[in-house]
Amino acid sequence: MAVVYATLIVRGAKTYAEVPSKIKEAVKQVLIDLDCADLIEE
Repeated sequence: MAVVYATLIVRGAKTYAEVPSKIKEAVKQVLIDLDCADLIEE
């Protein structure tokens, strides 16, 4: 599920703030792995 949210964030369909708190850390790690850490905003 983290990969799905990360993909949506990269495509601009969602923001990091919209990610459920349960998986926020996992999504953050996926974005870092994809070299998209600049999309992580609280």
